[in-house]
Amino acid sequence: MTSQNTKQLVGEALRELVEVARHGAPRVRVGLLALGSELGPEEMVRGGALAQEASPDVTVVMIGPRVPGYDQLEWIETPPCEADVSQAMEDALDRGAVAGAVALHYPFPLGVATIGRVLTPARGKPMIVASSTGTTSVHRVESMIRNALYGVATAKALGMARPTVGILNVDGAQTVYRALESLRDKGYDLAFGSSVRKDGGAVLRGNDILAGAVDVCVTDTLTGNVLMKMFSAYSTGGSYEALGWGYGPSAGEGWQRVVSIISRASGAPVIANAVRYTADVARGGLPARVAQELDAARKAGLDALLEASRPKAVCADEVTCPPAEPTDEEIHGVDVLAVEDAVRELWKAGIYAESSMGCTGPVVKLNARHAEKGHEVLKKAGYC
Repeated sequence: MTSQNTKQLVGEALRELVEVARHGAPRVRVGLLALGSELGPEEMVRGGALAQEASPDVTVVMIGPRVPGYDQLEWIETPPCEADVSQAMEDALDRGAVAGAVALHYPFPLGVATIGRVLTPARGKPMIVASSTGTTSVHRVESMIRNALYGVATAKALGMARPTVGILNVDGAQTVYRALESLRDKGYDLAFGSSVRKDGGAVLRGNDILAGAVDVCVTDTLTGNVLMKMFSAYSTGGSYEALGWGYGPSAGEGWQRVVSIISRASGAPVIANAVRYTADVARGGLPARVAQELDAARKAGLDALLEASRPKAVCADEVTCPPAEPTDEEIHGVDVLAVEDAVRELWKAGIYAESSMGCTGPVVKLNARHAEKGHEVLKKAGYC
């Protein structure tokens, strides 16, 4: 080891001792990119200054061209080029100069997504949105199952011992719910939340996300991204994101970096919250938390569930519809993407059925005298 390296290690150790004496714990160093915002570099550094003022246990390290008047912040200066700023951030993460970073863009690999956090307006409660950018799988249902695990890991990194989970009622929600229910029943410690509506349940509607009915709302990334924008900018007309914690830190299997995303329209309050969010999950060991959740879920059969969730080749066999009869009974819990296949499954069993859309989602309609057998057929085939 060179003399310079020794001095650097001693210096870092002394700095940590001073920080522990002052704050009770070492300060978490979070990088914040200073270039790329549609609101200008001043908005970025204002957000950094707000974060550091509000959080004595956080050191904000600005990365990019220096903005005059913000000498209270540390700087890693670069030319006014986004490629140079991004490279400086990568270097800072690689050498451990920052524990995490807040960026306006990052080329996450397939399998990694960000876990957003919003302030729900009905009751002023924070809620995690899993996920908000990136993608954890090319297959929708698998992606949402993984999003649930990564959302739970993020909540635990924030200090929640047993976060409640709900699945937004989008395509694939019922299938995801059944998969998560199976994991829970086989030993994975998962706490489902409940809708605020009279009929309850862990599949959420719009009312529930406005009220923050759960700690972790599971959805697909595109829907999550829209939700983030709506929750953060509904009071400003969309050009300035004023509320929330941004699009959140990155999570994925084997992924070791804590890189959070904000929008180019994120205002200083959101930027400050994003820095705090990043610091908290970095201190809470987010990558290790993700690994722990995956390990626990695998012991409960995760891999088999993920394999079963991937699309299979469609059988082209013709199925003849049985003679029509009155449909005065409904079977609930079939996913909207599979409802037509479920109907055909009943036809194969000689049961006349129709698909329909109820107020809580898709239903399969059939005659009441076939209800028990129909439910058995669909359950055996994995539709409900």
